[in-house]
Amino acid sequence: MALVNAGVVVLDCAEPEKLAMFYKELLEAEETDATANRVEIKGADGFRLALRRDMNATPPSWPRPENSLQAHLEFVVDDLDAAERRVVGLGGRPMETNHAPGPLEERGYADPAGHSFVLRRTPPTAPKQG
Repeated sequence: MALVNAGVVVLDCAEPEKLAMFYKELLEAEETDATANRVEIKGADGFRLALRRDMNATPPSWPRPENSLQAHLEFVVDDLDAAERRVVGLGGRPMETNHAPGPLEERGYADPAGHSFVLRRTPPTAPKQG
């Protein structure tokens, strides 16, 4: 029997209700629990994400080195262009990266509260370099 049965990724933010709406729409998820300071959602594949109120939360500065990458999410998609349109339409924004021009295997974004995440065409196969 596993010691840990489930995990939840938790993102701190000033307005968990608003950020939960972004991820509910992006992931086509449902809200499973909500309190005054936390909203938890669950995607169709079982992925769980919680948004916790922290009035002093500051967004990471990735890709800049100061206050850099605290954590990020990766989502696998079939169509990067369609997924990008959805992210931007929901209030997310593309992040500048050092990728070469042309078709990209992954693209970086920030959610409305500034947390970084990546849309990937395929699951990662090698460790990140740098």
